[in-house]
Amino acid sequence: MSSTRTRPYARGLAGALAAVVAMAAFSGCSVVDGLTGNDDPSATPSASPSASETPYESEFTRDGTFQSHIEIDGMDFVYTLYPTKATPRTNEWYPKGNKYFTFTFQAYDLDRDIRDPFSTKREVYLQRIKVTSTVKTSTGTNDERPYELNAIAKEVTFDPEPLSTKRGMLITSPKGAFELRNQTIKPTADDTVGIDLTFTATVYVERRAGSGTFARKTIKQRVPIAIFASDQATEAQDIPVDAN
Repeated sequence: MSSTRTRPYARGLAGALAAVVAMAAFSGCSVVDGLTGNDDPSATPSASPSASETPYESEFTRDGTFQSHIEIDGMDFVYTLYPTKATPRTNEWYPKGNKYFTFTFQAYDLDRDIRDPFSTKREVYLQRIKVTSTVKTSTGTNDERPYELNAIAKEVTFDPEPLSTKRGMLITSPKGAFELRNQTIKPTADDTVGIDLTFTATVYVERRAGSGTFARKTIKQRVPIAIFASDQATEAQDIPVDAN
């Protein structure tokens, strides 16, 4: 029988590496760069946690980043989101103007130690990634959809040549990770107080390392984002196309 639970932290060394990924994200580095030690000396923090009264409860807005761990049968699925350098200050995300974020998705085999040979870990392949959005206003929910995504993962991820099979792209740490940079949340109604992003990943998980047999699973995560009232538009900075 499958065992599923959502946890704030992974256990053991896998959790420690996941935290490193989050810190890499917070500093504006890609997940792959963070794992390989390819540091960018010019990088500056890409998020400024909100010091204002938050109109909508949001870890993403409060902390300047969001990371969740979803454990299924000893496999830890990790979503990480952070605002990019285009709109880094989360307390200045207003209804008007575009807002930009980056997100990653990766899997860790908790049945193995971080330093164990990769061949002893179960492979996970991400086939499709879908994201929907819901706008929360001062009077309820409207029908705006400021961010939508429904794509074959290997066709849109930042890596132009991800390790892939017919089941999708490899996302088992440390060999693979899905990453999308500078995603645009479009303007919404003036009375918007929050936006919920719901992520749905379709993955294939190896039943046993080296077995070549896989189980299909769906990994979902809701991420609330606070939007602050203002007559101004969210101010976006020009950044390089490959920046975070």
